[in-house]
Amino acid sequence: MSDVVPPEVRPKPVVPAKPPNVGALSPSSPFPPQGLGTGGGSSALPPSNIPVPIGSHGPSHVGSHGAGHGAGHGVGHGGAHTAAHNGGHGIGGSHSSSGGSTLLGYIGIDTIIEQMRKKTMKTGFDFNIMVVGHSGLGKSTLVNTLFKSQVSRKSAGWARDEKIPKTVEIKAVSHVLEEGGVKMKLTIVDTPGFGDLINNDNCWEPISNYINEQYEKFLKEEVNITRKKRIPDTRVHCCLYFISPTGHSLRQLDVEFMKRLSHSVNIIPVIAKADTMTLDERQEFKQRIRKELEMGGIEFYPQKEFDEDMEDKSDNDKIREAMPFAVVGSEKEYQVNGKRVLGRKTAWGIVEVENPNHCEFAQLRDFLIRSHLQDLKEVTQNIHYETYRAKRLNENGGLPPISSNDTQESNL
Repeated sequence: MSDVVPPEVRPKPVVPAKPPNVGALSPSSPFPPQGLGTGGGSSALPPSNIPVPIGSHGPSHVGSHGAGHGAGHGVGHGGAHTAAHNGGHGIGGSHSSSGGSTLLGYIGIDTIIEQMRKKTMKTGFDFNIMVVGHSGLGKSTLVNTLFKSQVSRKSAGWARDEKIPKTVEIKAVSHVLEEGGVKMKLTIVDTPGFGDLINNDNCWEPISNYINEQYEKFLKEEVNITRKKRIPDTRVHCCLYFISPTGHSLRQLDVEFMKRLSHSVNIIPVIAKADTMTLDERQEFKQRIRKELEMGGIEFYPQKEFDEDMEDKSDNDKIREAMPFAVVGSEKEYQVNGKRVLGRKTAWGIVEVENPNHCEFAQLRDFLIRSHLQDLKEVTQNIHYETYRAKRLNENGGLPPISSNDTQESNL
């Protein structure tokens, strides 16, 4: 049996200095305070949570160079020190600890958030919105108001004498927005012609086909032998469906569209030009719409089954109770009480777009951009796209062979 080294001559490990630019561990941190565990009654982490210095084999490495002595003195491989206060030898040459060990110093795990932030700021991200509704509901104006810039299709070279198309068309326009050093490639997908024809049978099919085409394009990029480092994401993350402010009920076209597309894209219904209704009319109309959607089995975003925990459920329940949002859009500013505000001027006063007492535009903006933008992208990726992907891969035993031309184009 080896001699026990007296505690007073036991060599002290070198404690790595904490970087000056990183904050201290929070009081709620799961790790114990810094310090070296001694053979006494120091509180310690359970064995599975013992931090392992980078480059060492760890406390459970079979055949490691560390020796588990009866007094609990352990020396890790590579000069790293670990405390093994187990009072006995490890099985098969490995170290096991019943008492655990405290951190020897600052590691830097908490910097992962900063690393992710820096990477995202360098690469930026994509966000694609589709707007659907018949002409005259203010779709372009609302989108411009949401992002406080001229991002709609009409703002990018639309002519006033443009005729209503004979069929539903799909037109997309992209812009790169930057705020606080964060870049976002925003794509607005417009659907001129929807609901404007005498016969609107199957007018949702071009929209459904476009959504699936973007999934197909992304899937083909994924299955290529040589893939791009970053696959361009043109998938529709959100579909704003504009409901006409009739005050009565949904049109049959509204019900049919949302029923057919609710399982392939995140649909967010909004009541357009809500300033044409009184507050009581607006509230009754919203309740009637929610009831019709429920009776039709139509689910809109955020869906209840996608709530991850009780906190999500509580937050999303409040949103679901407020939907569909009754909104007003405007790109004109007016002076109100000494402040410049976006609004619509009427004979009775100015309807302030961002005033929650006038409309629910601010709620829609906060929900769409400030709280659920990332979740919209994740639901698109993990639910809608995965559903399409599984269906395609199961058809005829998988995807059709990709031609050499497709492979060459994907590598451009």
